[in-house]
Amino acid sequence: MVEVDDFLVRARAAFEGRARSGERLTADQIKTIAFGMQKGGYSTAHVDAALERLEDAFAARERGEVSRLHGDEAWLAEARQTAQVITNRLGRPEGQRFERVGALSKGYNRVDVDEFADRIRRYFEEGRPVTADEVRGVVFPAQYGGYREAQVDLLLDAVVDVMLAVR
Repeated sequence: MVEVDDFLVRARAAFEGRARSGERLTADQIKTIAFGMQKGGYSTAHVDAALERLEDAFAARERGEVSRLHGDEAWLAEARQTAQVITNRLGRPEGQRFERVGALSKGYNRVDVDEFADRIRRYFEEGRPVTADEVRGVVFPAQYGGYREAQVDLLLDAVVDVMLAVR
């Protein structure tokens, strides 16, 4: 609990511009933060929800900073470029969108990932509704010979980044 509390104090100070000299916190850093589990500690669901809200707030602030310095078009151009990379990946044939782990290793279930990938592709190409919370919260069952988890997770992180950029 102390670890979470300390981080939240640092995050608040960083957001309010009161961080210690040289200590900067970004939405990407918040996205990747991890805490140790502790018996009697905070609920992981509540901590995750708080971190998601923090990530959203920091992403909005970062967008504002870039917009002030370079204009909205610079921020949106980067988001469009990332969205194009995502849609190119998701435009691949089902079963071939990501690297597969070995036959004796478990990865994400290819069918489930491909189904969710189709939803994301339709979000980008057709404007179909998908929320950042849905992308953050998606869980895929394991499968021998499935998709490499790290690669899928990186793409999902990029999707959330684009969604937050265009809010």
